[in-house]
Amino acid sequence: MDYYFSTQLKNSTFDDAVSKTKEALKSEGFGVLTEIDMKATLKKKLDVHFHNYIILGACNPPLAYEALKAEDKIGTMLPCNVILQEREQNIIEIAAVDPAASMQAVKNDALITVAETVREKLKKVIQNITK
Repeated sequence: MDYYFSTQLKNSTFDDAVSKTKEALKSEGFGVLTEIDMKATLKKKLDVHFHNYIILGACNPPLAYEALKAEDKIGTMLPCNVILQEREQNIIEIAAVDPAASMQAVKNDALITVAETVREKLKKVIQNITK
């Protein structure tokens, strides 16, 4: 089982791809709690050059609440990460974690139900970015 879903935007700037991704997340009830610019971080901390790469920590509050009620330690796996990376100019890959795959290790049926709901919403996010 894959642990993520992905798509590519071609002929797009990195900033436009980030905006489209945030809008797609918002349309499925997610907010962005964190935004980590790996290119800037790696340059600052290691003085290395890296391609455009951002990690968005996305959260759907009602579903996060349901997950926490089902399994109080599940916060170790929240929020849902969505990455954007530009390996080639104007070709942006967007990938989202598959929460159902990552939470299989937790033996809790109520949690799996929530994770499957989040999975479907994140799949829609990835599909809607290219529309």
